[in-house]
Amino acid sequence: MPFKEHLFISDIHLGAFSGDQKKEIEERMIALIDYAINNNSKLYILGDLFDYWMEYPKRDFVPVIGPAVVEKLKEYNSKITPALFITGNHDNWTFGYFEKLGFDVETEYRIIELGGKKILLLHGDGFFDMKGNFTRPLFHRMLRNKSFIKIYQNLLPPKSGLGLMKGFSDLTRKRNYLNPKPLSAHAERILKQMDLDFVLSGHDHIPRSETFPQGTYINLGTFFGHSTMVRYNESGLDLVIWHGKAREFVPFSDNSIKV
Repeated sequence: MPFKEHLFISDIHLGAFSGDQKKEIEERMIALIDYAINNNSKLYILGDLFDYWMEYPKRDFVPVIGPAVVEKLKEYNSKITPALFITGNHDNWTFGYFEKLGFDVETEYRIIELGGKKILLLHGDGFFDMKGNFTRPLFHRMLRNKSFIKIYQNLLPPKSGLGLMKGFSDLTRKRNYLNPKPLSAHAERILKQMDLDFVLSGHDHIPRSETFPQGTYINLGTFFGHSTMVRYNESGLDLVIWHGKAREFVPFSDNSIKV
């Protein structure tokens, strides 16, 4: 059965919050996954599902972060279809666990086609150079480097290693990015270089839709804060807000940048 609806989310940052805020984010996320199950919707996660995720495969260690959400996603993968999970800069240390849960895991980017439109999906921490090669800033490349990960995990046991990286992750998330220009300029250049109609990403935490001569860039914003996402159906691609308690989407009408 083909999917009539496709849902794109980013920057949930499970594990970053506590108390009522943690509970509210997780309940809102579970409500969305239930919606996707009940409506046979295709689900795409464009990075930073967690904050911070780090597996230690040699020690058989997997973090316990948002277990109810993870279990609900596992149910979705089993009942509907594998959710696409493009790892972000806060959850890239995954080494096979999510494949076991049925996810379609992507560490770089994915190009899909919907309704005859070509769409590039990426988190936003990587970029295409002028020759079309996909890479990341030096620091991000170091964090993903196999030799660095091996040394880090040999020096630090899981609790200490995850705690240290979580502390650093908190600093980068709280500092936030708050500047839409770099990713918007990058998306415009991608649309000029590649045969695409849309570019979708998260990462800089600023929801917006920008139309250029060659195509459209949509930043999903934060699910944890804005509850924004992109919805595709017969009406096309739209930036929307998910109201978890009401189980409904409303248009994202404020296209100004607020920081």
